[in-house]
Amino acid sequence: MANFELSDIPLLSRSTLDRAEHLRSDAQALTQGWSDAALLRVTRGGQVRVVDKQLVLDEALDLGTEPTADAVFLGVDSGRHVWAVYTKELVGELADLRMVGAILDDTSAGILTTAVALLNWHNKARFSSIDGSPTKPANAGWSRVSESSGHEEFPRSDPAVICLVHDGADRVLLARQTVWPSTMFSILAGFVEAGESLETCVVREIREEVGLDVTDVRYLGSQPWPFPRSLMIGFTAIGDPDQPLAFSDGEIAEAHWFTRAEVREALAAGDWTSSAGVRLLLPGSISIARGIVTAWAASD
Repeated sequence: MANFELSDIPLLSRSTLDRAEHLRSDAQALTQGWSDAALLRVTRGGQVRVVDKQLVLDEALDLGTEPTADAVFLGVDSGRHVWAVYTKELVGELADLRMVGAILDDTSAGILTTAVALLNWHNKARFSSIDGSPTKPANAGWSRVSESSGHEEFPRSDPAVICLVHDGADRVLLARQTVWPSTMFSILAGFVEAGESLETCVVREIREEVGLDVTDVRYLGSQPWPFPRSLMIGFTAIGDPDQPLAFSDGEIAEAHWFTRAEVREALAAGDWTSSAGVRLLLPGSISIARGIVTAWAASD
């Protein structure tokens, strides 16, 4: 079957958090909301406290009587403001987004995904890209301003395409990066270059990584991937299994065409965290790659 659609919203795209962007520049409203606001503490490694599959949120007032400069405003949940802040260390049951993203409810998933993405950006944007001067947070953490020129910069998302290549029938191309164990495979991905459309990027990346020419590039869906600040944009394309593969850029160690039956067996076996002993392991459910492969496997 040449065409298929994602059967579910990607797990990190299902946020129901009200981002309340109109409040970011309203200092009075933010200060008023701070009195009973919730605070998510995140370590530099992206870990948070989790109890019974729920995020642990502290009282924002623990930081002080008003919003601090290093706290970022995430939005509003059930009328309550939600903020996040970096912390040096946490005590208790800790987990990161990869570990718990799949089990959190929609709002909590949005809170954690946004917090990690925004805090990662702040960590990398402490100096102006214009003149190199120090920057300071503004708009409740949604921009940074140069201390010398006043130039304002905003959070970045780096677009990357991720594409399932199939033959229009019963086979799909899966690849293994050189740093992955011998059984771990996924679909192909790469960052969009300057001046390049998403569709052109799909064609270029697949040719560069495995030497394959593809056609019928079609959009499927997207998902934030805050590791550190990517946006994964999913596609499907058709390739010819008879065309020889070539791994010229050094990123891909091997790639093979797998049948739909083999993919279904791999999906049933679990994911990359599963035990060894099988030929093929696929990414976990937090990745849009898993959703794309699952949709293709069920498309006949």
